[in-house]
Amino acid sequence: MENTKSAFMDRYLTPLAVLLAAVIIALAMIYGQGLGSGNKGADGKAAVAVDIKDVKTDNSPYIGDKNAPTTVAVFYDYQCPFCKQFEEAVTPKLIDAYVKEGKTKIVFKDFQFLGEDSTTAALFGRALWEAHPDKFHDWFVAMAGAQDDEGDQGFGDLASIQKLSAGIPGIDVAKVTKLMTDKKADYMKAIEADRAEGAALGINGTPSVIAGTKLFSGMSPDAFFTGISAQLDAQLKK
Repeated sequence: MENTKSAFMDRYLTPLAVLLAAVIIALAMIYGQGLGSGNKGADGKAAVAVDIKDVKTDNSPYIGDKNAPTTVAVFYDYQCPFCKQFEEAVTPKLIDAYVKEGKTKIVFKDFQFLGEDSTTAALFGRALWEAHPDKFHDWFVAMAGAQDDEGDQGFGDLASIQKLSAGIPGIDVAKVTKLMTDKKADYMKAIEADRAEGAALGINGTPSVIAGTKLFSGMSPDAFFTGISAQLDAQLKK
């Protein structure tokens, strides 16, 4: 009887468990990285048409020349591992090829959906941008570097963000924290507006990037850079 039960498990249950695990991993990757690529949605149908000219950028953090001829809008979540990958592998290339030359500015748009720590970071980021706009990207890079596993209860709460921020020269943590508290309602309104705007544009995961008339998501770093560059180059030739 025991041998029969073991044989049944080996033949049926083990393969089923492997298949189930693969499905769970695939769904987790889709949820974290976003669905689709280019201008395609999760169902393979055309997503909402996009144009960077329609993206609201006036009150969002950015790097580069304010009056640069082209703009890249990055919708992100501070707890998203694929956003970390984008920041470390794609953003530096865009900075070297376009931002430093005054050709492009990169605008950072909130699309926080991974829990309380994501919202806390977004609020702190808004306050930091108001208090020390020249330090925002240094802080943003440091936040990406300190990120731990998605949903982990380690780095990401206010105390850990304050500690990280205190290590960046030029940031007055007390000032930023006070702004975060005093203007929480205003910042939350802006954060929620970013997410609503992204959803209206067909965004359903992070990172999602709008450049020219294309929405890029669910891509490898190389594919992201190639697609964004093509859009920027086309715009710069006009």
